[in-house]
Amino acid sequence: MCGIAGIVEFGSGESTVTNDILKSMSDVIVHRGPDSEGQFVSDNRQCGLAFRRLSIIDLSAAGDQPMHSPDGRYSIVFNGEIYNHESIRKDLRSKGYEYRSKTDTETILYGYREYGKDIVNKLNGMWAFAIWDNQKRELFCARDRIGIKPFYYTRQNGRFLFGSEIKSILQHPAISAELNEAEIPNYLNYGMSGRTTLFKDIVKLSAGNSLIINAQGEVKIERYWSPIAQNQQYTQMDAVECQDETLRILRMAVDDRMMSDVPFGVFLSGGVDSSLNVALMAELMDRPIDTYTVGFKELEQYNELEYARKVSKLFHTNHHEILIDEKDAFPILQELTWYEDEPNADPVCIPLWFLSKLTRDSGTTVIQVGEGSDEQFVGYSWMLREYNFYKSYWKFFTSLPQFARKIIYQGIKPILIKANQLLMLDYFRRATENDELYWGGISIMSPSHLGSIFNKDFHHLTNITADFAGTLHDEARSFHAEADFLQRALYVELSQRLSEILLMRVDKIGMAHSIEARVPFLDHRLVEFTMSIPPSIKTPDNKLTKNVLKKAVEPLLPNEIIYRKKMGFWAPVNEWIRTSWFDYTKSTILDSSLMKRGIFNTDYIKKLLEIHRSGKQNKGLELFSILSLALWHEKFMD
Repeated sequence: MCGIAGIVEFGSGESTVTNDILKSMSDVIVHRGPDSEGQFVSDNRQCGLAFRRLSIIDLSAAGDQPMHSPDGRYSIVFNGEIYNHESIRKDLRSKGYEYRSKTDTETILYGYREYGKDIVNKLNGMWAFAIWDNQKRELFCARDRIGIKPFYYTRQNGRFLFGSEIKSILQHPAISAELNEAEIPNYLNYGMSGRTTLFKDIVKLSAGNSLIINAQGEVKIERYWSPIAQNQQYTQMDAVECQDETLRILRMAVDDRMMSDVPFGVFLSGGVDSSLNVALMAELMDRPIDTYTVGFKELEQYNELEYARKVSKLFHTNHHEILIDEKDAFPILQELTWYEDEPNADPVCIPLWFLSKLTRDSGTTVIQVGEGSDEQFVGYSWMLREYNFYKSYWKFFTSLPQFARKIIYQGIKPILIKANQLLMLDYFRRATENDELYWGGISIMSPSHLGSIFNKDFHHLTNITADFAGTLHDEARSFHAEADFLQRALYVELSQRLSEILLMRVDKIGMAHSIEARVPFLDHRLVEFTMSIPPSIKTPDNKLTKNVLKKAVEPLLPNEIIYRKKMGFWAPVNEWIRTSWFDYTKSTILDSSLMKRGIFNTDYIKKLLEIHRSGKQNKGLELFSILSLALWHEKFMD
């Protein structure tokens, strides 16, 4: 796990590819790699690569980057881990390649020389890397299949810049931070930007994509993998066979991710996902597993400590805990803003900060996490809710003539607005305007909300979120024209909420404390298999979440862990913003430079604040989202 950055110049002006600029781009992300650094400038000063290293595999200087092929033609910077690099190495050695290190970086470098861009299809792991071809004068970049590792880039004024974090790009003297107003609706609805970012002209390389920029500055992006295969067919396995295959692949995935030359452990919540990580690791280890849990000092309803302790006792782990409250959390709000790059509207970033700090302070560098299970096995209650809703009320309502839907919508609109039931209103709006039903996760502020929170001059932005949801569904259909509702819903989850919110919070918050997080549930072999399991097996009664996984792990975990009510990893922002954080939240939002832009209706925000403080409705998530946006704007735009 490391931090990468770089520059390619294709204009006719004076080159800005210098060691000083490259060093500033890597120094700003020193937290991603405190162990060593490196810079490379090509002979014609067209390309420069920068690197910060967190040593995981081959701790010697032989693993330092940028790394170069023996003939000097290829140079690489790489962030991530390749779990099957030894098998690829064996194949490359048989072809005559001689290794100078034990690293997976060298395997990617030689693999690119041997297989070209197809090397990405041979890799099992997580990655973001860039390879400079000094002969062709072109840069090849790739992000892993699921989007576990970040990759940002911009192409401006004859210059291409990239980095693991946006703040690296902003270190270049020709780049300034400007607000991308058109992405605010996606942030407020989805909790994170979509394919671009909140920084104008800075975008993301999407999961499962590669990019080539040639000597003329022409950028070509290709998608090499998708969660839905071309013309995806459902497996013919029965339920028991699906359960057995799930467990078989997970065992491989956990085993692969125990590759490390430094101490590793598990984030343990006591839920089925993290508990299964512990159970499968225990099968492979001859020493106690280090497990880490976070809880809240007073708000017991948010704690899963009891279950984490039971799992720890069952598998004899070396267990560590930390308890926090709003007084602990308050001072880190601005730190979160800096390390997140973009505001992440998920309050889980707060307890994750303390969990990551505990882990690093305890001497652990690599951690296994449970992200990715819910998105594959229908693990969220809202998935089942919307799946059942789609098959009943949605189908009935959308079967009505367009004029009838419009009449019903217009009639119920003032009633729901007065009751502040804007999410319910938006379901009527989606059906009336032929938008997709499923947008993934929790719609924090739907277009119906945005119509209230945006000032009149910015109402044109409200349709952006619906357009983005439509794009995701269209992508799913482009791979499989007959993709059913559940397939498309899972595609949306994997393509947006998982990759850009959940995985980015793990990456950014973990790397803020120089720890590497590995995600066994997101082994691409498991994703490919689970996407082939039909709804009749995934949700046989349309009631039980994670049916396949829960049945599969019955021999490994007690039923009180498997079948207990899902709590979910969360933070009590409803309570904190209603009480000790209220005055700060109100003043920070209303007095912010963000509000001075005139985008937002301050009267509506005041209404949200008062509704929340009164306890009539919980608006903590909406207010936390706006607070995070205001703090981010102050940090990066002022």
